[in-house]
Order: sequence, then structure tokens, then C-alpha cells
Amino acid sequence: MNERVLLVEDSESLAALYQSYLEPEGYRVTSVENGRDAMIQLLRNPPNAILLDLQLPDMHGMEILKKIAEQQIPSAVVIITAHGSVDMAVTAMQSGAYDFLVKPFDAKRLLTTLRNAIANQQLKLEVADYRENFKRHHFEGFIGESIAMQGVYKIIESAAPSNATVFITGESGTGKEVCSTAIHQRSPRAKGPFIPLNCGAIPKELMESEIFGHVKGAFTGAQSAREGAATQANGGTLFLDEICEMDLELQTKLLRFIQTGSFQKVGGSQLEKVDVRFVCATNKDPLAEVGAGRFREDLYYRLHVIPIHLPPLRERDTDVKLIMESLLKKYAKEERKDFQRFSKDATQTMMRYTWPGNVRQLQNIIRNIVVLNNADQVAGDMIPAPVSSPGQNFNGDKTTQDKTIPQIQQIQNQQAPTLDNNQSSGIRPLWIVEKEAIEQAITACDGNIPRAAALLDVSASTIYRKKEKWDAEG
Repeated sequence: MNERVLLVEDSESLAALYQSYLEPEGYRVTSVENGRDAMIQLLRNPPNAILLDLQLPDMHGMEILKKIAEQQIPSAVVIITAHGSVDMAVTAMQSGAYDFLVKPFDAKRLLTTLRNAIANQQLKLEVADYRENFKRHHFEGFIGESIAMQGVYKIIESAAPSNATVFITGESGTGKEVCSTAIHQRSPRAKGPFIPLNCGAIPKELMESEIFGHVKGAFTGAQSAREGAATQANGGTLFLDEICEMDLELQTKLLRFIQTGSFQKVGGSQLEKVDVRFVCATNKDPLAEVGAGRFREDLYYRLHVIPIHLPPLRERDTDVKLIMESLLKKYAKEERKDFQRFSKDATQTMMRYTWPGNVRQLQNIIRNIVVLNNADQVAGDMIPAPVSSPGQNFNGDKTTQDKTIPQIQQIQNQQAPTLDNNQSSGIRPLWIVEKEAIEQAITACDGNIPRAAALLDVSASTIYRKKEKWDAEG
């Protein structure tokens, strides 16, 4: 047994007693007397488990427990205290502790609890790794493996079987229509019609007719009767995109339609009833539109039953790389080009850009590259502006870039082994290259391992375990 245990106990006699329980069983125990030293040990080399006293001379143990959760430190925590209470135990467990031992306790109780805590923590790490390795990269038209998109997929799966109205928000180009289509395809209405209607692209004087239809002669040019989107969507889904662009007067009629399921065609007197599931979307802040008097509050609350927010591309971690590689293969096949991959410098250029136009802009850039060029890989000089002009957006304005990302990329560039045609002895083992890249990434992130992990595209628990292995090997 080589499990490492950090004992945080300000009483020297009790610390010595607990060590006498643990060390004969093979545990490697490091003992500290205060919270500051405990945090240094935790950040420097996280142990398998922590025995944490609550009453410390410089801080409360609950503060350390909070830091462990915030930093995603993969250590099992067992609280040990002489000041136990049911409320305190519940709070500790809710904050991430595995168990709560009230002093005094014997060796058998401590060893059993510690063994179970370590086993439980190892199971959590294995489950986390399984989820990371088997997370969905594609989902109903979406491409993305980021945590943000995994959350979106889960909401869509939960909401789709329902008949409840879904309200999608997100910047332009984030995939709101893809989201609405996914909801329809996974719903019991999948065999019914899916009717999209862009409320911002149709003149307001024609919008009512587009939704509800009109009878012959209802207005100048209405030479024949016409079915509206409401009738066409009967038995299926009606998607109202850019809902906040709708005229206030028409919002009143839409509210009545949603409440009753019935409507009148423009110029008609007959009440028609349909069975429609509503999905709507906007790239604006709907509550701000309500506050400004441009969107009815009662309509907002009627529609805002299941909200789904689509994150901008700049907040989707590694999704840019996944999307651009997938689109390159797709467009190369469509255009009968030879592209298979991006060069290293092209990848870095694409990853540095902040993508104000989100996925739609990325699609256009990839299409541009494929149509205007041909090779087996995309070179940096094939990437058009504004992506090829670092620090600039569509308007040519300077944007705030994350300085850490180029720093990490520079680290990786420095660590990449090179093969000289005349000399192959310069190649170093991959694990050494990986170790140095990770260590320098952590340094570049001021010791913030979760941040370094996100930028290196691995989980924080992976880095912690690699560090533990390297430290054990000396």
C-alpha cells in the first residue's frame, strides 16, 4: 500500500497517535499543524486522502474544504473534529467531504473510514475518466465535446419528449435552428412537420399572414387563400426565430394563439384549432426587451418554460478544433478537394481567434479555404482575414485576447521534438516532452492546475494523477 495521507491536526499528541494508527498499515503520512501549510501541500502534491481537523490556528477547516472543491483537487476528505454536530456533518458532506469522524475515535474506525474514502475517490476518478473518454462529440447536427455543450445536449434530451415550449437564447451563429430541429427530431412529433419562421426577416405587415394565413381578398394582392405556418405545423413543431423582432400588436395575437391553440386567418371569421408545439429563439436579451417595452411580459413568461442558452464559440473550450477538422473533411468531400488536416501554424491561428460570428463564421471561413485552395493540409497563408489578422474582429477593432493561450502554445512548440534528416538522436521520449509541457503550462497559469488543464485540453484529474506518478518515480 502506497496511499499518501495528509494529516491536518494542530495537536502534536493526536497527530502522533493517528500516525501510529496509519503508518503500520502502509500509509505514507505527512502531518501539518495549520491551514496554510495544508494548502501548500495540497497544491504542490495532492494526496490520496486528507484527514482534516476543523479548528485550526489560522483558519477554519471548512475554508480548506471549499478550496479543495474550487481547485478540483482529487483527494478524498475525512473531517476529524472534537466539535461535532449533525449540522456541521451535513454541511461538510455537502461541501465534498466523504465522512465526518468525531474525536475520540479508535484505530479500527479511522482505518475503515480512510480505506472506504480512498476507494470511493478512486471510483469517482475512474467514472470521470470514462465520461471524458466517451462524451459525445456529435449530437443531432451539433459538433462539440465541451462541458457547456454536453449540458445543452442533456437539456435537449430531457425537453424533447415534452410538449412544453422551449425558449432558445444565444448569439447569432451559435446554432439556434440546429437546436430547435434537434428538439423536434427527438420528440414524439418527429414524424410531423417542422416549420421554421424568421420573425426578423419578414415585413411586419406580412407577418400575421405568414403565421396565420389569409383568405382570398383579405388585402391587396391576396388573390387566393393561403395556409399560414400555424396550419402547416399542425401535429408538429412551429419554430419562431428572432421572436423579439415581432410587432407588439402581433405579439398579442400570438399570445392568444398559444393560450388557446386556435386562431383566425387574416380577413377570415372562422376560428381554426391546431395542435402545435412552440419553440422560439432570439439573439437578444429577452428580459431587457421586456424592460424596454418591446416585448410583452406575459408573452415572455408564456414562452419561457424551458430555457436553453447556446454558449458562444469562444466559451466552448476545444470545440473550435473539433468543428474545423470536421468541416474541413465535409467541405473537401463536397468540393472534391484533397484537404485532410490543418498544419500546426494554421491550427494555432484558428485557435487564437475569438470567433465573434460563432459557428456560422467558422463554417464560412472553412468553406472559403476549401473553395479557393487545394492541398493535403491547410497552411497558415490559406486562412483569410480577419482570422489571419490576430487581435482583430470583423470591424478591425482590437479585441482582448487570452494571453495565456499563446503562452501555452509556445510551450508546446518548444517541447515538440524535431527530426533532423541527418540526425535522429535528438528525439526525446514522449513522456518527458509531455511532463515538461504540463509543468511549464502550470507555471504559465500561476499554479492553477484546472486552468492549465483546460488550455492543454485534458482533465484536471489527469494532470494530478500524472504529477503523482512522476513524483513517486522521483
